[in-house]
Amino acid sequence: MKKLINDPANVVSDALLGIEAAHPDLRVDHANKIIYRGDAPRPGKVGLISGGGSGHEPLHGGFVGLGMLDAACCGEVFTSPVPDQMLQATRSVDGGAGVLHIVKNYTGDVMNFEMAAELAAAETGVEVVSVVTDDDVAVQDSTWTAGRRGVGVTVLLEKIAGAAAEQGRPLKEVADIAREVNANGRSMGIALTSCTVPANGKPTFELGESDIELGVGIHGEPGRRRVPHAPAREIATMLVEPVLQDLPFNRRDSVIAFVNGLGGTPLIELYLMYNEVAQLLSAHGIGVARSLVGPYITSLDMAGCSVTLLRTSDELLRLWDAPVRTPALRWGI
Repeated sequence: MKKLINDPANVVSDALLGIEAAHPDLRVDHANKIIYRGDAPRPGKVGLISGGGSGHEPLHGGFVGLGMLDAACCGEVFTSPVPDQMLQATRSVDGGAGVLHIVKNYTGDVMNFEMAAELAAAETGVEVVSVVTDDDVAVQDSTWTAGRRGVGVTVLLEKIAGAAAEQGRPLKEVADIAREVNANGRSMGIALTSCTVPANGKPTFELGESDIELGVGIHGEPGRRRVPHAPAREIATMLVEPVLQDLPFNRRDSVIAFVNGLGGTPLIELYLMYNEVAQLLSAHGIGVARSLVGPYITSLDMAGCSVTLLRTSDELLRLWDAPVRTPALRWGI
């Protein structure tokens, strides 16, 4: 294992020190491993919290800031944060308008966020609403998951719901927008290699030299099947067709198309994949209203990518285009 680390046991703590040094507009609670907006809480604004195991950067800490999250709770690598972290974050971002928890559908995340919401309501009276993302079409149940996994739609949801909250909309409306995004988005990924968790020091799973994992999860969970490696055009079809069939998308629909790198894939390959995805969508009569290409929800050093399609509307596009200033997304400022 060759990684730019000091001690595998301190990877998350050391990374948080780096985030604090690189982004002085954020505030880091090192004891609780929480990243905050520097100006949180904002009076009268709905607070947005997400979080999960580390190793998926820039998710979620890279999306803390104006127009997105107010706080991100950082678990150990591929391990859910604990309820105490989420409770502390909820208290700290409450500006009197309630708090939205954005939760990826993994058993530990869902259970711990539920406990935190109950504790917040009981101890402080903060109104908390949770929205769970479950956009992965690859498998119904998997390691760590009952139901579908929450993956790429989480990024789009945090941006769009974050914009609604920034505009001062009430908690119910922000939560309804988040649910609309989740209901209209679908994702699927593929792995060319495994990732290596620092504490383990070896690949999470084994792939043959000529094999790829179709429908892989962001922690290395198995997908639909293993298939022989193929040209990018064929891989794009393997990802796009199941996504289009699942919603289903219709001719003349307009989408935000998100081609995401899983951590070990260079941008030249992601843009090549985006071109293949765009051509497939055009062949289906589906228009691309906005695009996002890059490593935004990763799996450490895994080589591979995922495709997320969000069926959009004029309202969702306005929220997508609204100003955002975070370490990982920044426009309109």
